[in-house]
Amino acid sequence: MGNHDACRDVSILSVEPVGPEGAAKGCYMLTLANPGFPPAVAGQFVMVRPHAFGQNPVWPRPFSICRLTAEALTLFVQVCGRGTEILCRLVPGDTATVWGPLGQGFALEPEIPTVMLAGGVGLAPFVEYAAGHPSPERLSLVFGHRQPLSCYPFDAFAGLKSAEAFQEKGPDDLAAFVAHLETTIAGHADGLVLACGPRPFLVTVARLARKYSVRAQVSLENRMACGVGGCLGCVEKNVLGTYVQTCTQGPVFWVEELALSEES
Repeated sequence: MGNHDACRDVSILSVEPVGPEGAAKGCYMLTLANPGFPPAVAGQFVMVRPHAFGQNPVWPRPFSICRLTAEALTLFVQVCGRGTEILCRLVPGDTATVWGPLGQGFALEPEIPTVMLAGGVGLAPFVEYAAGHPSPERLSLVFGHRQPLSCYPFDAFAGLKSAEAFQEKGPDDLAAFVAHLETTIAGHADGLVLACGPRPFLVTVARLARKYSVRAQVSLENRMACGVGGCLGCVEKNVLGTYVQTCTQGPVFWVEELALSEES
């Protein structure tokens, strides 16, 4: 590892539920002291292993950088298992080992109309992206989610050209959201599409980007154990039929680099 991604022990500053239903829905903002990171590129991630893990769970957890300032590193965490449950029970003064920023981030082209497509916790890296974008009047967001909107950091996008949210409550909602994604992607033939979210969502974005020949990047959410290329647990099939490491060569890829489809 280089100095920028060395393991460092840092203090937990706060763990706060997002919105009035955040605790019930398992949605939290976890804020740690900045480990001394340099400025990050939106879309990069960190590995976090709280000391409360003890000997089990063994592996750290990867998180997109939601916000990075000189004082603090903020992560958006949704409880989805034992590891994230422990993370969201931490209190100020607890400690965690962190390494990053890791991987490749999103392209930033301020003069180009750019739309961020997010699904669920895939909203997280776009908080940092929007905060650092020099031309918010050219930046828009389309967000699909299942939990109440108040459980997500959606307020961070108030200054953009537009920010739309669609809650999925049933099959009809999903079909309508996919139709809106198609209209949005087709309308950015001369722009840039950025996407982060669950795999089926990214497969849909990739299919539509290819259909309309739109430049698009996707941020994969593959499982990771180390974050630095040592375990080969996060590989993804590329268009050549070989495999790339999501942690070091991604997690952000241009759509044309990947074989990303329902079959891959």
